[in-house]
Amino acid sequence: MQSTQPQLRQAGRVLVIDAVARVLLLEGFDPAEPDRRYWFTIGGGLDGGESSAQAAIRELREEAGIVAAAAELAGPVWQRSTEFSFDGTCYRQEEDYYLLHVGHVPVSLAGLDDIERRTVTGYRWWSHQELAATAVPFYPAELPDLVRRLAPSRGNG
Repeated sequence: MQSTQPQLRQAGRVLVIDAVARVLLLEGFDPAEPDRRYWFTIGGGLDGGESSAQAAIRELREEAGIVAAAAELAGPVWQRSTEFSFDGTCYRQEEDYYLLHVGHVPVSLAGLDDIERRTVTGYRWWSHQELAATAVPFYPAELPDLVRRLAPSRGNG
């Protein structure tokens, strides 16, 4: 039996956190499993010659319509290696997560590419409490702790 090696991929991702400590996530599905919806952070694979920060900024513009400069990003604030399957292809992805604090910003899915238009079904702002309490799948699993740690404090201090 032949083993299929995962495709290696590097990615830049963005934790977009608003003034009330919520993170922006996209909802979508794998075309191979259209009935299994899940929430995920903005970001994606590096295009030729891009740094992970440049990819994060490009993906932010394409996937959410939010324009930011690389200097506005903090990080990487977190990194991980993950394996997943999408549309029948297995990937091993090295991810750099950047942080972008925003006020009230409009979100637009108009810049999605063809596969994203078919598989991204919406977006939502989530608090770390909502993420910790939901049974709905989201990625990465560490999001509630990351948002709690990285969100602006709303206390009187």
